[in-house]
Order: sequence, then C-alpha cells, then structure tokens
Amino acid sequence: MRTRNSYFPNNSNVTIPRRRNKGRAPNIVEPELRTIVAPMAERTMEELLRAPTEGYGEAIVLPEINADHFEIKTNLLQLVQANPFYGRESENPHAHINSFKRITSTLRFRNVPNDVIKLMMFPYSLEGAAKTWYEKEPPNSILTWEDLVTKFVNQFFPPSKTTHLKNEISRFTQKFKETFSEAWERFKELLRACPHHGFTELTQVDTFYNGLNKNEQDSLNAAAGGNLLSKTTREALNIIENKSKVRYSRNRSNVSRMNATSSKTDERIDKLADQLSTLVEIVSKKVSHSRSG
Repeated sequence: MRTRNSYFPNNSNVTIPRRRNKGRAPNIVEPELRTIVAPMAERTMEELLRAPTEGYGEAIVLPEINADHFEIKTNLLQLVQANPFYGRESENPHAHINSFKRITSTLRFRNVPNDVIKLMMFPYSLEGAAKTWYEKEPPNSILTWEDLVTKFVNQFFPPSKTTHLKNEISRFTQKFKETFSEAWERFKELLRACPHHGFTELTQVDTFYNGLNKNEQDSLNAAAGGNLLSKTTREALNIIENKSKVRYSRNRSNVSRMNATSSKTDERIDKLADQLSTLVEIVSKKVSHSRSG
C-alpha cells in the first residue's frame, strides 16, 4: 500500500501545500465593463479630440476626377468670392446662380466636367445665412449640380414667393400716370425677378397688352398696322421695344432742350450782371470825382 510519503524521496524539503476546500471557495463575479459617455461640457480636451467625426462630412459628394495635377487656383476662388450671396430677402438666388454659371463656364480643365467645377466652387460663393444653410445640410446629401440648385433655390426662393410673383405678372396693369416705357420696364422687371415663371413669350405679350390703358393699346395697334396680337410673337415684341425706345428718346430730347435753354438763360443773366456791375463802378467813380473837385 502506497503511503503519502512514497511520492517524494526521503528527507525531501518539498512543502506540501494545504488542500483547498472547494466547497468554501468564494464565487468571484467578473465586473461588467460599460462605457460611460460624459456630456460634451464635462469631457476633457483629450476626449474631445478622440471623439468620433461621423456626421461632419461635406454635403456635396464630388465624383472621382480622372485628371492629373488638377486644382482650383486661388485667383479663381477670389473671383467667385467677390460677389457672394448672403441669403437676404432682397437677393435673388436665380440671379446668383446665373452669375456663378457665367464665371465657371469660362473654366476649362481637361477630363474635368464643368459640373464638378461648379460643385467644388459653389460653397465659396456663399456668406452669412447662405453659408450657414449649406453647413447645416446633411452630409453626402448633394450628389449633382441639379441637386444643389434645387435645394438652394427652394431655401431662398420658396414656392410661396414664386406664386406671389406669378400672380403679379398675370395681373399686370398699367398704373395711373405711368408712361408706356415705365410700364414696359416694370413688366420686364417682374419677369426677371421670377425667371422660372413659366409664361411663354406669347402669353407675356398678351398679358402686357391687356394690362395697358386704352390709349396705349390703340397706339400699339397703329404701330402694328392693325391688331398687335395678330402679329407673330417676335414681331409684337419688336414693336413694343421700338415704341418704348422712341418714347424714351423723345423724353430725353425734351430734357436736353430744356437744359440747353436753361443754360442759355443763365449765360444772359451772367452777362447782364457783369454789365450792371460795370455800370455801378463807373457811376461810383464819377460821384467820387465830383466830390473831390
């Protein structure tokens, strides 16, 4: 029968560890690891620098450019920034888009579509409320130039404004004491203020003609040799433009004649004043001479 000591040699210095009582061993529970995110105000600078950056990307997604050594020069950006759009009530986003397109249409880079250039440069043309609007747009939400124009126009030229201006155009009426030239310029200004009005040139001519007073309608019909609305759209527009220019040139001629007449009158008054001054001086000398004698 093997004894306990037979496992070890005689005079062994091995210390036999005391046998542990498994029944009394404590149950050790590993602590659950949780990530506690402190509020932004309570985070340290180091934590903020390590904060995730998801959701802070650009709104515009630029397509890949298969061109070598392509970059937008600083002077081109400055050209775009020279006339920025602020998003004010008095500003017209359509006018800004047209101006921006005129500038960027002159830029040509090999293997770089013009729409890509416009997408890259457009954010640099915004300031104030317009820049804030763009920075708040969701990341990767603008994929094409059409997307950008649609969002930009809807933000700063809402449908309600479009409806108002279209009503102003369709209800156009010549004002009291408003000349033909003034009425035509006001009508064209309404069209420019809402370039997406949708009215054809034929509708524009018809609307303007019917908004004039009876005398101006008769004058247009006489210039057309009959009924203005029986002419082609292009012929009718030419007649309206010519009538506007003739009236304007006549008014300007009248003003020029009035200014010329006024100038001649002033010259006569100046000559009479000089003559009177000379006469007074001669009389003064004679009186002085007679007294001294």
